[in-house]
Amino acid sequence: MKNFFYIVSIFVITFCWSCKNKSLEKPIEHMTSEPIVEHHDIQRLEPSNWWIGFKNSKLELLVHEDDISKATPEISYDGVSIEKVSKGTSPNYLFIDLNISESTKPGKFNIVFKFENGEQKIQTYELKSRTKSAEDYIGFNSSDAIYLITPDRFANGDTSNDVNLNLEETTINRQDDYARHGGDIKGIINHLDYIDDMGFTAIWPCPLLTNDMPRTSYHGYAMTDFYQVDPRFGTLSEYKELADKAREKGIKLIMDQVVNHCGSEHWWMKDLPFSDWVNQQKSFENHTQLKNSNHRRTSNQDLYASEKDKHEMSDGWFVPAMPDLNQKNPHMATYLIQNSIWWVETLGLGGIRQDTYPYSDKTFLSHWAGAIMTEYPNFSIVGEEWSYNPLIVGYWQKGMNNKDGYESNLRSPMDFPMQRNIVNGLNEDEQWDRGFVKMYEGLANDFHYAKPEDFMIFADNHDMSRIFTQLHEDVVKTKMALAYVFTVPRITQFYYGTEILMSDSAQPGDHGLIRSDFPGGWEGDAVNAFTGEGLTDAQKDMQLFVKKLVNYRKHSNAIHEGKTIHFAPENGVYVLFRVLDDEIVINILNKNKQETTLDLSRFEEIGLKGKSVKNIITDEVFEWGDTLELKQEGALLLTTKLK
Repeated sequence: MKNFFYIVSIFVITFCWSCKNKSLEKPIEHMTSEPIVEHHDIQRLEPSNWWIGFKNSKLELLVHEDDISKATPEISYDGVSIEKVSKGTSPNYLFIDLNISESTKPGKFNIVFKFENGEQKIQTYELKSRTKSAEDYIGFNSSDAIYLITPDRFANGDTSNDVNLNLEETTINRQDDYARHGGDIKGIINHLDYIDDMGFTAIWPCPLLTNDMPRTSYHGYAMTDFYQVDPRFGTLSEYKELADKAREKGIKLIMDQVVNHCGSEHWWMKDLPFSDWVNQQKSFENHTQLKNSNHRRTSNQDLYASEKDKHEMSDGWFVPAMPDLNQKNPHMATYLIQNSIWWVETLGLGGIRQDTYPYSDKTFLSHWAGAIMTEYPNFSIVGEEWSYNPLIVGYWQKGMNNKDGYESNLRSPMDFPMQRNIVNGLNEDEQWDRGFVKMYEGLANDFHYAKPEDFMIFADNHDMSRIFTQLHEDVVKTKMALAYVFTVPRITQFYYGTEILMSDSAQPGDHGLIRSDFPGGWEGDAVNAFTGEGLTDAQKDMQLFVKKLVNYRKHSNAIHEGKTIHFAPENGVYVLFRVLDDEIVINILNKNKQETTLDLSRFEEIGLKGKSVKNIITDEVFEWGDTLELKQEGALLLTTKLK
């Protein structure tokens, strides 16, 4: 009998110990909350999910459902509390302000909407764990060269999504410059090797979100849903795949965002939540005349600007098909800030490009950029201020000592002033006040900027004529322009197709032509720029020039962070140096069509005498002596870095 009790005791102890071990092995996520039955009774709830661990513990949910304002929301989840519920002027909205404490665990919970008649609707919501720390979201900087893409015109990787009969525009026509052509996210994914091989370290696709507009929706800037990928471009999974595969190659993904306006067919335009959700809303609802922006962007800085000019600038619609969002409405402001953060976290972005920057309410812009940079201290945002006045553009950069005390929190403005100086400097004949001096004095304006190396320079982009067109289809001048933008102290942005001399000279300034199809992006294309098949000798030469230059830049610390020294143009020659430790990069721009001798003693302070230098493009090595024979017009790019 003793043996029996002994055996039973051993069995009980073993069983209990086994149970204890199994309990300890239970995954943490299953211990954080009780299992729930998922419900999806609400038509729309945005953002569709969120994350724990943000510095800002607040989250505002936009809820859109018939007569939802008559309901009282309830949440029972550890660490999550409802702080405030706001009703819109439309009965179909609620705005729920949540507080997510530091102790909150990831998981799903139900939001229960209880109506007075006893009815209830339930929506399941998820708080996720963040996949990496805030500090690991690294933005673009002066070491980056960014490849700008108009997705509809780059490559068609999936023909099955070319047409979507559930959307307004249901055709594609590659013969029509303003129709959809079928380029998509898969097309970009398929050609990441090409982008990487060319040396680019970041990609900036124009917006990929839904533009459910009846016509000309290919460009992406008239969004009708801020949380949905346009199905003609692909899916959210494919957008994530693009981000992941680019990241594997060391290529950052920059998202083109728009907080100033939406498309006129945006889902909320049929049921606006507040009476001031968009600017000039009364006129819109009464079908009376709407005013476009006066485009007087200087009113943002002008000490003498009238209130009327300021109002008409920021509250006017950009174009009739793009309603102007009212960021003075606190719910709209919060919605836009959260949307930007949602995309940063969802895609693991390497930066944001913000469209039409000075058209939004500038107080909001400071809060918007500040909120993002607070959460992601190593992140980058570039803002589009299309002004040729460096005083105006510099105003928007973080750290500027603005007379009105404005702090933008924006790291990178776009350098439109320098782009204009490059074009004028190369197109003009050399005189005391014309030609290269425009570039020389333009770069001298860097004394005004808080951090000039954080400006984004470019030769052209999706909204202006191709640089080849701007320079009257002069290949040599185009090379000089690109040599300059890739060596000055800036972040460089490059527009797809410039490497093969794409042009809009048939109709200069025509947006549809500027955004032409990249040859080889469609099955059956006679010319394929990805492989070189069918390209002219001039196109191949330019492509190789860009490839060698960008790949050199990719590993050049002197270009990334070196000292800049340039010498005033003389006799049709402008010389710029980038210097860091033993690496010296020399950019000699020469307009002389006849062979000319350059006296190198003028550059003695650089300390090159007797050193070996290598031609970055041809790999030729020679010694820097007393003179240099410039045998032809163009850009001569040299380096002391021989390997």
